[in-house]
Parts: sequence; C-alpha cells; structure tokens
Amino acid sequence: MTTTTANSATVLAAPTSLWRQSWIMVRRNLIHTKRMPEMLADVTFQPIMFVLLFAFVFGSSIAVPGSNYKEFLLPGIMGQTIVFTAFVVANGITGDLEKGIIDRFRSLPIHQSSVIIGRAIAALLHSSIGILVMAVTGLAIGWRIRNSIPEAVLAFALVLLFGFSMIWFGLLAGSWLKTTEAVNGFMFTTLFPVTFLSNAFVPTAPMPAWLRMIAEWNPISALVQAMRVLWGNGPAAPSTAPWPLQHPILATIIWSVVLTAVFAPIALRAYYRRTTD
Repeated sequence: MTTTTANSATVLAAPTSLWRQSWIMVRRNLIHTKRMPEMLADVTFQPIMFVLLFAFVFGSSIAVPGSNYKEFLLPGIMGQTIVFTAFVVANGITGDLEKGIIDRFRSLPIHQSSVIIGRAIAALLHSSIGILVMAVTGLAIGWRIRNSIPEAVLAFALVLLFGFSMIWFGLLAGSWLKTTEAVNGFMFTTLFPVTFLSNAFVPTAPMPAWLRMIAEWNPISALVQAMRVLWGNGPAAPSTAPWPLQHPILATIIWSVVLTAVFAPIALRAYYRRTTD
C-alpha cells in the first residue's frame, strides 16, 4: 500500500502532469468566479464606467494633437486594466493563504507550481474579460482599429505579455503581505500612481520637464504607445521623445522580460517561504 501511494504521488507530481494540474487550478478559480459573479465587477461595470467617464467628462477638455481623445484613451485604459492583473493575483493568493487553502493543496500529491500557474492563467483570463469589455464599449462610442489585423493582434499579444510580467509583482505582494486589507491598501497606493504617471490618459508634452521624463520612461507608457501605434490610434512620438517611445514595441518586450526577470525569482522565493512556514 505504501509503495502504491508513493508511486501515485510520483505520477501526479511528475512534470508531464504539471499542465493538467495547472488547468485544474484554473478551473477551480473560474468556478469560484462563476459562483461569485460580483468578482467580475472590476472587469465589467468598472471598465465601462471608466471609458464613459474619461471619454465624455475629461475628453471634452483634453486636446490630443493628431488624434481624437476617444482613440487616444482606449489603449491607456486597457494598459491600466492589464497592470491591475497584479491586483487580482495578489488578492487571490492572499485570500487562499488566509483561508488555509494553500495548506490543503500542500497536503495533496500535486506539483506546487501548478497552484501558481493556475492562479496566473486565471488572472490573465480575468483581465482579458476587461479588455474585451472595453473594446466593445470603445467601438460603441467611436473607437476604431485603423491598421491591419496582424498589427491589431500583435497589440493584444503585447498587452498579455505585459500582464504576465505584472503577475509576478502580484504574486510577490500577495506572498509578502499577510491580509487582503493590506494587499488592497498597498496595491492601490502603488498601481494607481504608476498608471496615472504615464501617457495613458493625457499627453506628456505639457508636463513639467522632470515629470515628463518620469512619465515617458514609465514601462506603461511604452505599452500604451505601442498599442496606439499598432492600432493607428495616435500620433507617433516626436523626435525629442526618449528611446522607449521611439521604439515602443521593442521597449514593451524588453520591459516585460526585465520585470519578469526581476520579480519572478523574488516572488517565488517569497511564496515558497510563506507556504512552508
């Protein structure tokens, strides 16, 4: 009996079954969302509210040379939404830790990485719903993709790539902070300023020189500029703009790789330390 149990554990924890176990974790998170549909408020009602408020309230007083504000706005709000993938991951991990669910997973003969992978994929799917909702809302108010289909697809791929890098920041915050209240406070005070201190909602040209430099080197600015270029939603960066805005597609890929390389090992170390205490 002991030998049989050990062999079963080995099979379940084998690398070949990692993706199957991860998909089970994804399904677990999706079922949780299905049973608590209010969890989708941040990617359904909130995106619609943001698009309409910014487009019709702020848009009436913000001029964008070479573009209209609605087309300028949509890539910015989508960039903000994918950044908040980190928020979804952090809350999910902290909630599972608080409820003791991670301890129950540790008692099962499964690969512990499947918990992280499942949470990450579920968070990307969660945020992708928000991107889709905003795209539909944008189309309803006049936003359009004006370039080719391959360019449009590449822009959405860059959004997901950047979201993947933010997952590791969320995992780090969720493993480091002890309660969901602490996660909420920390993530709001870090992510909101970072997303607003960029070119997501306003042009950077009128900003003071020191603030404009910070905004233009913000990784979110490169992502948003890449989407605008690929979708034909805004003017190209001026010749005086820094390198990330001159080459936003490549800059977004580099930023995503760098952020993942920085946050992933620290986040994994924090997660494993938290779950083995």
